[in-house]
Amino acid sequence: MRKITHQTPQKQDNVVVTTSHNASKEAVEMAKNLSQEFKIPYYNRRHVSERIKSGELDFYYVVDNTLQLSIHTDKGRLFFHPGISKIRMENYKREKKDFILEALRPTSEDVVYDATFGLGMDAVFIAHFVKEVVGTEFSEHIYRVVSYGLKTYVSKEDWINEAIKKIVLYNEDMKEFIRKQPDKIFDIVYCDPMFENPVYESSALNPLRPLASYDTIDTQTIQEMIRIAKKRVVLKTLDKDRILERLDIKFDRVIVSKKNGLVFACIDLD
Repeated sequence: MRKITHQTPQKQDNVVVTTSHNASKEAVEMAKNLSQEFKIPYYNRRHVSERIKSGELDFYYVVDNTLQLSIHTDKGRLFFHPGISKIRMENYKREKKDFILEALRPTSEDVVYDATFGLGMDAVFIAHFVKEVVGTEFSEHIYRVVSYGLKTYVSKEDWINEAIKKIVLYNEDMKEFIRKQPDKIFDIVYCDPMFENPVYESSALNPLRPLASYDTIDTQTIQEMIRIAKKRVVLKTLDKDRILERLDIKFDRVIVSKKNGLVFACIDLD
């Protein structure tokens, strides 16, 4: 049986839990419960508004009356929603191709490690085609919102609901997590770090940026990924970034999307 070793990082911010305006009793109760679980204060929404104006808060969690959990930052509202995965699947069914699938070459028995999980936009899509996706997300705040969403989100699309069930997410630093894993524990390792030259028009990701980890990928980390992978390692980046030039690694395949400049650099081990 696969045994995955992990530990949770600790970080403190000026942040509170609150509700939407005109909150229901259920929303207030849930917000108070999450306040205890997260070990951060709960405030009535009116008091939060006062603290925002005074600059006391970095950001805040919100439980709305549908019991959805989100984070509000100065860049917008961050919440879990696999809508992009749905669009991706529609495109795949229509065009019979997808760059991630071309890069990963997954089978239904594969276990994939998603090193930089983020909002899970790629992971939900990938999970449909494999046995399991194991993810790590360093930001405790992104992890909280996304892990809550993975537990509670219900889609009208059955394949999304089934895919979500195959995802296991840990709140841990990618590099520390990888170093603790035994050799060849995953079939495929996939890494999608924050871009050096991000596309700010991507409104879905903008609220994530203040909370995300911008740790760089180096040659040693890629070598560790190779160690824990059986079949392949795939690194996603942008053609205008320079990450591949800095890595002392030979990639077997480099797939480029001319439409959006995405690059999938693949190391095939099988």
